[in-house]
Amino acid sequence: MKEEYFKWYSPNLNREIEMLVFGHAGYPVILFPTSMGSYHENKDQGLIESARWYIEQGLIQIFCPGSIDKDSFYNKKIHPVHRIQNHVWYDKMICHEIVERVRHNTGSGKVVVAGCSFGGYHAANFAFRHPGYVSHMFSMSGAFDIKSFMDGFHNEDVFFNSPEDFLYGLNDPNLWQMDIVLGTSNWDICLDANLKMSKVLSNRSIEHWLDIRRDQKHDWPVWKEMFPHYLSRIKFF
Repeated sequence: MKEEYFKWYSPNLNREIEMLVFGHAGYPVILFPTSMGSYHENKDQGLIESARWYIEQGLIQIFCPGSIDKDSFYNKKIHPVHRIQNHVWYDKMICHEIVERVRHNTGSGKVVVAGCSFGGYHAANFAFRHPGYVSHMFSMSGAFDIKSFMDGFHNEDVFFNSPEDFLYGLNDPNLWQMDIVLGTSNWDICLDANLKMSKVLSNRSIEHWLDIRRDQKHDWPVWKEMFPHYLSRIKFF
């Protein structure tokens, strides 16, 4: 399984960003880490290994950027307006420095976005903000309301990065063409968040799969079951 390390200066973040890429060819999959996770977390926790067959067959290529959560949502030392601004810059980095460069690696011109826990938020938020770039969104135990990170502060950036809020006003037809999976479990601390997001999508008549696993906790074992299962939904040929 081919593995490459990249490090570059991001003009959108005004800092260096690191990323691992797995695979030699195939459908581009942007895989976000969990809360404050590094670019190598998904490898370290075995999530990449769970997708080895797809990678070695040249069906997918997985891009694992690091997060800046420590400087955005989780940075209580700065004002919420700066927390959300840092996240907006991160979103621009993902869009312009990664997605726009790899989305034409296959004929669809789109990417898959996925992530576990807070990575599930990042995947959903990016997919719903940029539906024209995303064919599949796989959230595993995600949560989708960031207002709790904002200490009561609210502005347009907070609104447009809270999928539970901004989805009601979107009319991009790509949303109705996207393959959306909300993976959770009956023991998941984020079960209620997924039930709520499923209701939001249903209210907009947006098809999706609410996958509730049995007797599983909010942890890597269930995510390593979910990820290869969800990858099988991609139409590779």
